[in-house]
Amino acid sequence: MIHCLIIDNDKTTAEIIQNVADDFSEITFNVVDEDYEKALNLVLKDKPQIVFFNIDAVHINISEFLLEINQCVVNQPLFIALSVYKEKAIDAYKYDFIDFLLKPLKEHLVRKSLLKYQKKFPIKQSETICLKSYKDYQYLNIEDILYLKADNNTTDFYMADGRVIGAYKTLKVFENLLPKTFLRIHKSYIINRNCISRIHYGKSICFVKREHKIPFTKTFIKNVDLINTALTKNTLITLN
Repeated sequence: MIHCLIIDNDKTTAEIIQNVADDFSEITFNVVDEDYEKALNLVLKDKPQIVFFNIDAVHINISEFLLEINQCVVNQPLFIALSVYKEKAIDAYKYDFIDFLLKPLKEHLVRKSLLKYQKKFPIKQSETICLKSYKDYQYLNIEDILYLKADNNTTDFYMADGRVIGAYKTLKVFENLLPKTFLRIHKSYIINRNCISRIHYGKSICFVKREHKIPFTKTFIKNVDLINTALTKNTLITLN
């Protein structure tokens, strides 16, 4: 979800932006008047990704406003300048705003600004798996699955929140369906590579989130090596 904030006293401007945003299901908006304290409080409270800011505002000192945000917010919002003066585009450039929109606004230009943001910062969609049993549908986020364990002809999903969810399919079925980050390391286990904290080749054990010890066998040693190689590539420092 992309959260935007409009800082402008002009209701017409806010309505135009919101009308365009209605075509983007993943975008939400808040509007605040050109009041320094109110605007700053909303930025700090709601942590918007985009701020449409009227740089003609007389009650907000841009430099001070941006400085306070910079001092307090880790993931700072990106600003889009609004102004009735073409010359203010220079100010927008000086303050490193990502775009400048001349008022009165035109819908297609607002749309272009939002699309450019989407292109540069695409939203990561959560991948899910649906476990269906008769009229019961369970949706699991892939990234929340720690590992899978075979239980005869069924499979148990061990989740990050501690739940264990059963599915009436064999482990082999899920081995062929899950993303490449899931690898079989034992006849009874498929493991989520992204959740591994340690691989102990001497004891033939993978540690998942430290507390889960999952055995691996020589039959699947190539998969363990693949996991180790992938994790090593993302490691900043390796110490002996």
